[in-house]
Amino acid sequence: MDRTILHCDCNSYFASVECIDRPELKTVPMAVCGDPESRHGIILAKNELAKRYGVQTAETIWQAKKKCPQLTLVVPHHHLYEIYSERINQIYGQYTDLVEPFSIDESWLDVSGSLHRFGSGEQIANELRRRIREEIGITISVGVSFNKIFAKLGSDYKKPDATTCITRENYQAILWPLPARDMMFVGSTTAERLAGMGIDTIGAIARAGREQMKTLLGRSGETIWEYASGIDDSPVRRAGESDQPK
Repeated sequence: MDRTILHCDCNSYFASVECIDRPELKTVPMAVCGDPESRHGIILAKNELAKRYGVQTAETIWQAKKKCPQLTLVVPHHHLYEIYSERINQIYGQYTDLVEPFSIDESWLDVSGSLHRFGSGEQIANELRRRIREEIGITISVGVSFNKIFAKLGSDYKKPDATTCITRENYQAILWPLPARDMMFVGSTTAERLAGMGIDTIGAIARAGREQMKTLLGRSGETIWEYASGIDDSPVRRAGESDQPK
């Protein structure tokens, strides 16, 4: 029987927390950046108003200000991000003890053992979205699937404040047309190498076959092929729980 895995991703997390702490920031385009005094500082997060101007994460401040001259810049407050992350994960923990943080603003949840109590994976995802929006003041996007990789791709698929269900019946239609670089662990260098071989979508990775991907990229190519093909049995681990030694 398939597992039910959720991947919950806070939308524009750093910016969202700053807007909770300073509500006046909700009404202006704003971004969190490492060094507001430096034109070469990097944008770490931005709110929805800044997104409308085309402001992007990881671009320099001068690039962002060129797009949006009135952009309000805020220094990061990492202690606040830790506090809110803990509060959010505590809510996740009310639905399952299998909560694996992937970063400060992302977590996987295995709710397979909770369905009889809380409903389907989609129902749990929608309830979590509502509770975190109402109780914390932050929106999340949630991917629901039968493995961790597809759940992560699902949370990335539609934002903000959305639930996307990736099933064995629909994953080829939803995920395979996406660019190869959207697959986890396909970095820019790998994506360029694949594109040179005519492999430019997740579906093309799957159709290339295990052996061709292994020939191209070694063991990592084989792993990427498995992920694109929906093969991933990695468990959702509790926070602080490490892999068993091989």
